[in-house]
Amino acid sequence: MTGIASRSQLRMAYLRFALFTVPAVLLLGTLSGRASGSGFGNPWFDALVKPGFMPPGWLFPVAWTILYILLGLALAMILNARGAQGRGPALAVFLVQLALNYSWSPLFFAAHKVDAALAVIGLIIVLTVVSAWLFARIRKRAAWLLVPYLGWLCFAAALNWEIGRLNPDASMVAPGAPATDIPL
Repeated sequence: MTGIASRSQLRMAYLRFALFTVPAVLLLGTLSGRASGSGFGNPWFDALVKPGFMPPGWLFPVAWTILYILLGLALAMILNARGAQGRGPALAVFLVQLALNYSWSPLFFAAHKVDAALAVIGLIIVLTVVSAWLFARIRKRAAWLLVPYLGWLCFAAALNWEIGRLNPDASMVAPGAPATDIPL
């Protein structure tokens, strides 16, 4: 068989990739968040002063579910572009930024490293811009799927920065710790 694949064959190949990448990206993101106790309900996070533009807690899992689905679809498009020039570097940059994304929650919520988490978000933003540019050279739709993620990352960076500004000693916050002040 030496013929070129039909459109339906290409679509089915994409769907096979997506059936793997979407659940994998979503599952790894969920595990990262749960393992680090991310979000509201985390005693350390609940004890921090939040910025006025902090959205309600229910929005974060909804937003991240949608964003991880979009990331999984974009990844499937690039994986399906076998033989495309620049595919290897595009996948490498994307996977590095995704690994950094998964490291953010443990760094922020478990290790309480607000400043380091902000630096990681900055790096994720840069790598996402590079990923989008590399993806656009292969599949423009895959690059467009990264745009909402990039917007959310910028918003998350602003939240991270403001939380750090409002809580300069965030790593020292110990909710429920006994007071050391002796009443007079």
